[in-house]
Order: sequence, then C-alpha cells, then structure tokens
Amino acid sequence: MEKMWSGRFSASASNLLDQFNASIMYDRKLYREDIEGSQAHAKMLAKQGILTQDELEQILEGLNQVKHEIESGEFEWNISDEDLHMGIEKRLTQLIGDAGKKLHTARSRNDQVAVDFRRYVLRKNLEISQAIKALMEVVLEVANKHTQTLIPGMTHLQHAQPINFGFHLGAYLSMFKRDIERFESSYKRNNISPLGCAALAGTPHNVDREYSAQLLGFDSVSVNCLDTVSDRDFALEILFNISTMMMHISRLSEELVMWSSYEFSFVELSDEYSTGSSIMPQKKNPDVPELLRGKTGRVYGSLMGLLTVMKGLPLAYNKDTQEDKEGVFDAVETAEISLEILKEAIKTMQVKAQNMEKACAIGHLSATDLADYLVEKCNIPFREAHFITGHAVAKGEDLGVDLSKMDFKYLKEIDERIDEDVMEFLQLRHSMNARTSEGGTATTRTKEQLEYIHNYLQESK
Repeated sequence: MEKMWSGRFSASASNLLDQFNASIMYDRKLYREDIEGSQAHAKMLAKQGILTQDELEQILEGLNQVKHEIESGEFEWNISDEDLHMGIEKRLTQLIGDAGKKLHTARSRNDQVAVDFRRYVLRKNLEISQAIKALMEVVLEVANKHTQTLIPGMTHLQHAQPINFGFHLGAYLSMFKRDIERFESSYKRNNISPLGCAALAGTPHNVDREYSAQLLGFDSVSVNCLDTVSDRDFALEILFNISTMMMHISRLSEELVMWSSYEFSFVELSDEYSTGSSIMPQKKNPDVPELLRGKTGRVYGSLMGLLTVMKGLPLAYNKDTQEDKEGVFDAVETAEISLEILKEAIKTMQVKAQNMEKACAIGHLSATDLADYLVEKCNIPFREAHFITGHAVAKGEDLGVDLSKMDFKYLKEIDERIDEDVMEFLQLRHSMNARTSEGGTATTRTKEQLEYIHNYLQESK
C-alpha cells in the first residue's frame, strides 16, 4: 500500500521495515488526543482563512466519525500506516476526500505527536494525583484510629524509641503529599503547546498558535520550535514522579510484608488481597506488597530507558524518540493499578494493636528518656548521661528485663542521683507523649499532623 510520504521514493518499504518502524499498535492509545488536536488545528486554519468553513465542517464531521469507529471497534489499524497520525488521516481522507488532505497544512507529525503525547502525560499527571489522594484518605482513616497505639520506632531496623502507629503512617502521608506536589508541578510547568512548530523551524503559513493552544487547554505556547519538537522532559518527569511515588509505595510495602509475618504479627492482610501456596496449605502470602516492590523496579527501568534514549540525540526530532511512549504507558498503568490495590489492601487489613504494644517492651525503647531525665532533673551533661544509661541498659540485659520495667533499686545502684520519679519517665506511653516538639510523635502532635493532611485533602478537592 502506498504511503502518504512515498512521493520521493521509487521502491516500496519492505514488510520487515514496516514491522520495525511502526508504532501504530501502541500509540493508538493516543487517538483521543490526536483527534482533538486535529480538530483544534483545523479550527485555527479556518480562523486564519487557510481552510474554508465548508472544509472545516467536513473535517470536524469526518474526525468525529473516525473517533466513533475507533471507540466502537470498527476502525482498522494497519501496520503499514506506521502510526496513529497516518492511520487517522488516511481514514479521514477516505471519508471526506480532498478536504482531509488539507488538514496537515502548517503541521508536521513532529509537532503533532508532541501535542498528543504531552496532553496524555498532562492528563495522567492529574489523574494519578487524584488516585494518590484517594489512597491518602484510606491511610489517614487508619492513622486516626491509632494515634495512641504504641509501636516500636526503629532505626537500622532496631528498636529505637516508642512512637504511635498513627505517627508512623503519617510519615507515608507526608511522602504521598510530596508526590502529589511533584505531579502538579510537572503539570503546570509542561502545560505549553507545541502545535504550530511544524517539523522544527515553525511554518510560513499565517497560523495562530495562541488560538489552537487555547482550544486545547494549554496555558501558553512553547518559545523555541527547535527545542519543542524534540523535548521529552515532560515524559521523563512523569516517569521520575512515578518512580519516586513507587519508591514510597515500595517502602510501605516492605513494612507490610514484615508486619504481616509471624515474627512481627503487627497486621494481617485480608484474604481478598493475599494468596496461598501450591504446596504448603498453611501459607498466607503477602503477594500484593511483594508485587508492588517488584513493580517499582519495572518503573525504574522505564525511566532509565528513556533517559538513555534521549542522552545522545542531536536536535531536533529523531526516530529514536518513538521509543518514548511504551515505557510511559506501562509506567502509568502500573502506577494506576498499584495505587488502587494498595488502597484496598490497607482498607481491608487488620491492625493488631496489642502485638505492636507488646513489641515496645523489647529493646529498652525508653533509654533515651533516662538520659534526658539525667540531663533535665540531675543536671548531668548529656555525654555522661548517655554513659550512665548504657550501664542501665546493660544491667537490664543481665536481668532479662526491659528498662521500662526495671526495679528502681537497680537504677539507684547505678547512680545515686537518680530519684524514684524516674520510673514515670521510663514508661513507654510517657516516652511517646513526651515528644511534643513540632513534628514529634506525641499523640497531640500526631493529631495535629493528621489534621493538617485532612485539611490539605479537603482543600485540594
């Protein structure tokens, strides 16, 4: 079949080249953006007197017919058309004749694909932001129920200080809020129109780029056409944003895997979001968080793939850039299902608060409180207080008793300056609630943090 660009060629492209060169089987995902971009371009051409009103009406009607055929499944995607732009334009011309051939005036596939792909990415920035907010609502609901539930706060995966579970989940809420801010920032920064840049240097036709940009919902037009047609920063940004978001999801997933093990037994994932073993009938596997960890690596691969594609390209458009879409499409779909299934897994999981609190009585979590007591009540320099506390912990290890439950007489033996009121300071709940500095784990502060997230989510609706 003769291609639309074949006038300069004396031989037809080989079938092997068609298979290697074509993108139509995956870039057809952009059909909506492509048709809307063409409709805006046609309206601009008519406004500028480049198309007649009759030609415009034919084109608009024909494009609507093409859209209907695509959405109903009637449209025939043919690999010989190379990409969706050619496939749609060919069908349009079949439907309306010569008017369809005029649509490409003052436009190249270079700015056409830049418009389509950019608008897809912009839309997905906003949709993913909304999906993160939905996840945050669920995490927030769980966190609000557990602002007094003790859980070991850890560093180096070792018991460190007692915190509350709501505070722990609040850390992930802060991460997800930053993720939203990155997606929204990318949307604002990249909401500029490439349409009218043509191949690389603009067009001699009397076009109105601002008008077509307005029709398509862009805030403005791009400044330099040479940059615009080869720019894929917007695609790299969404891949980076998704990668960072998935890293946060993966960290939470890692904790869900640990927490759901017998060794921790802090949570139990619902049967709906767990799987069994093919050989061990007692098993209940945390496949959802494990897969989320794995899919994070998959998204990283898409980011590194596009960075590698772009790193050596001269200006302006090069066919290498055709490799920009599959990774983005896959990363977007991965992000969407990951956010949805994590939301449901958290919504349906059981929190085992008693086990969390029992774990706090292991590892001398109130040791720092003893050191702080020695500084505040006994006027002992912190380094000396640290040393004394180390002796107290060693004594607890010898006795097989957690510092929070040690008999006062042993503490008095270690340092006679310690008074009996120290026992209140060593209580785990007192330790947690003592951390009242802004951003701290005290229940009062945790509630403030969660209220801040709640207000943020309400204001962003």
